[in-house]
Amino acid sequence: MTDSTAHFASAHAPESQDRSTLSPTTIALIELALAVGGFGIGTGEFAIMGLLPDVAQTYGVSIPQAGHVISAYALGVVIGAPVIAALSARLPRRTLLLGLMSLFALGNILSALAPEFLSFTVLRFITGLPHGAYFGVAALVAASMVPPNRRARAVGRVMLGLTIATLAGTPIATFFGQLMSWRAAFLLVGCIGLLTVLLLWRFQPHDTVAEGASIIRELGALRRIQVWLALGVAATGFGGMFAIFSYIASTTTDTAHMPVTMVSIVLALFGIGMNVGNIVGSRLADLSLKGTIAGVMIFNIIVMTVFSLTAANPFMLCACVFLIGCGFAACPAVQTRLMDVAADAQTLAAASTHSAFNIANALGAWLGGLVISWGYGYGATGYVGAILSVIGLAVFTISVALERLKRR
Repeated sequence: MTDSTAHFASAHAPESQDRSTLSPTTIALIELALAVGGFGIGTGEFAIMGLLPDVAQTYGVSIPQAGHVISAYALGVVIGAPVIAALSARLPRRTLLLGLMSLFALGNILSALAPEFLSFTVLRFITGLPHGAYFGVAALVAASMVPPNRRARAVGRVMLGLTIATLAGTPIATFFGQLMSWRAAFLLVGCIGLLTVLLLWRFQPHDTVAEGASIIRELGALRRIQVWLALGVAATGFGGMFAIFSYIASTTTDTAHMPVTMVSIVLALFGIGMNVGNIVGSRLADLSLKGTIAGVMIFNIIVMTVFSLTAANPFMLCACVFLIGCGFAACPAVQTRLMDVAADAQTLAAASTHSAFNIANALGAWLGGLVISWGYGYGATGYVGAILSVIGLAVFTISVALERLKRR
């Protein structure tokens, strides 16, 4: 057992001992409840991308203006994750999860009823606030119910809700939104949020606040260089995925010259890849946490470079998109490493992972758009992704080197 793993086990010993009496069925039901919440959040976050034209038409704004609601949601995630995690340090995790998912459900229902564009934008920001904190706390709850050497798999099962959302939830919500109204899509997501509240209320056991928990202790995570480096890996290493994914529709039609009907199939391949990566990556992370992070970054560098070199070939484009989705394999590992390096400030660090992912989203989309505007074409987004993965690998290498120096 590593020092960091031992510290995690020690920090969670009282809670883990209490939950060791839970049956495998009960643990599975708790993980299911947490994953349903992730499914709802993932569906709500991505469905808007396919419904922007409808939103723009409803409120009489341009599509680029309607795109501001996506930025508003992402800003809510970035701000909400660390702030909520710190302010809720003295709350039991069950209470916190119920509150976060209630806010998410209410935000989506009110978004569906928003009378004007400004109120809709504000509501999307509010709805994004609980996003990161929910995933962070859910990961901690899942990890606390299993032995230390199975934490990444538990985190992966919770994250499965998010990856399934990219494959099934988003297309279903988009379909209903286009068939009926985009407002129906947000009502559907709100109902998923309410279902999660019900499941958590029924299956999530009552817990007690850890001894010594406080805002000051949670903020202590920000004094640890390893926490910042782990967040840096997420913010840069995952940026490449978003650099490519943000423009994959245009790459499919304009670079590979595939019919527009193939875009949905390409997106499905990406979603399948994310699910495969999540399952395989979580298992690998339990065998070698650091090896998985470094290995996936190297894998991404190679695949994203090949993507740029072969983007004009329809077969290679499809194969590379699937493999790029598999790059999600590093997510459970990065989330678990943050638990290790955060010491006794678990909640803030775990929640901040998703702030870093949204920074990666914004950074990747911006840099990808930049090279396209410079005339290098949509295929060049793969080179952007490879460079960002190199930076992520470099940050992780520095993190491991500093860790080794400290042990000497």
